Amino acid sequence: METKFKWKVICGVAFAGFASVASAQSQVTLYGVIDEGIMFLSNTGGSSGGKKIYLDSVSGILGSRWGMKGTEDLGGGLSAIFTIESGINLNNGTFAQGGTAFGRQSFVGLNSSRFGSLTLGRQYDMLVYFGQPVTIAGQISAATFGHPGDLDNASNDWRTNNAVRYMSPNLNGFTFGGEYSVGGVAGNITANSGYSLGAGYSNGLVSLGAAFLYFKNPSSSTPGSGYFTGNANGASALAYSLNSGYQSAQAFQSAIIGATINLDAVTLISSYSNTQYANLGGRLRGQAAHFSNIDVGAKYFLRPEILFAAAYDYLTSSGVTATDGTTLGNQHYHQVSFMTDYLLSKRTDVYLTVAWQHASGTSSTGAPAVANITLQGDSTNNHQFLVRVALKHKF
Repeated sequence: METKFKWKVICGVAFAGFASVASAQSQVTLYGVIDEGIMFLSNTGGSSGGKKIYLDSVSGILGSRWGMKGTEDLGGGLSAIFTIESGINLNNGTFAQGGTAFGRQSFVGLNSSRFGSLTLGRQYDMLVYFGQPVTIAGQISAATFGHPGDLDNASNDWRTNNAVRYMSPNLNGFTFGGEYSVGGVAGNITANSGYSLGAGYSNGLVSLGAAFLYFKNPSSSTPGSGYFTGNANGASALAYSLNSGYQSAQAFQSAIIGATINLDAVTLISSYSNTQYANLGGRLRGQAAHFSNIDVGAKYFLRPEILFAAAYDYLTSSGVTATDGTTLGNQHYHQVSFMTDYLLSKRTDVYLTVAWQHASGTSSTGAPAVANITLQGDSTNNHQFLVRVALKHKF
């Protein structure tokens, strides 16, 4: 009996040790951000609108979210990985990203320390991975620093559904990646499909990034399908006068190139992007609408816990000529932004950020251009002022 008992103890200890090893090879992390602020918008809602004060949890430095990510060691430097991440609207308890349950990210894949990663699902495109980090919109992220209309996705308003993505390992500071989105349309394998490519380099002092995205038939009548209509509610990215006149575009492309210079307490940022809505239908006769955006900005840590940032952004479009001879979309946007951020701890901070925008020319609808600071809503006139005071906490 004593010998039998000893064997049971030995087997139990061995099994416990094995379970510990197995557990050490797998890891699941719950994480999130709560970024809640009071917003003041000087005018919005078109001709019948006016001033607006509201609470917001999705337009801050980091949009509120929660998620889980995991990895399992498969041996030989290979791991299985996954991420599911949902945006949160704190003020009514709903999902962000148009009500999409895991609208920020949801993917699974394999990662090799030698060869890079291959993932499948709803994912960020290469504009976000390689273009965004070298823009002032990506460095600060708050709506007050976003490019007008977020046409180039530098503020990460759009995700790519049904995507297969490859990301390289870090090769002495150089990285690259590519992504293809399967359209899923029966009888037309290219409809609603697209791809993006990107590359970056960083040596600690200088960071460089470049990315390109192309989508065929970016709008879809099926909610959750297409690049512009990829959220669950099917709301289109072509929602405001800046680009709503280009609903008929049969193709969309955007490219970003930029650089940052890190000088200890100061980081300098500048980028250029070009966006096109191509093969426009109806009275626009297959033409393309071109947008060019340039930004310059800086971040400065007065002390490790006090950050200041400022930026200037200029967006212009040459416009397109309709069959009646009128020019649509000949518009210009000037925007200045400022932020101060005080870090209470490594995970909690309070901040103030402001932006002022001025528009001129003719919008894509043919009406006089009106201001719209990063999708907060068309102004009642050609200028708009946005203020956000917020508390942010990471967990």
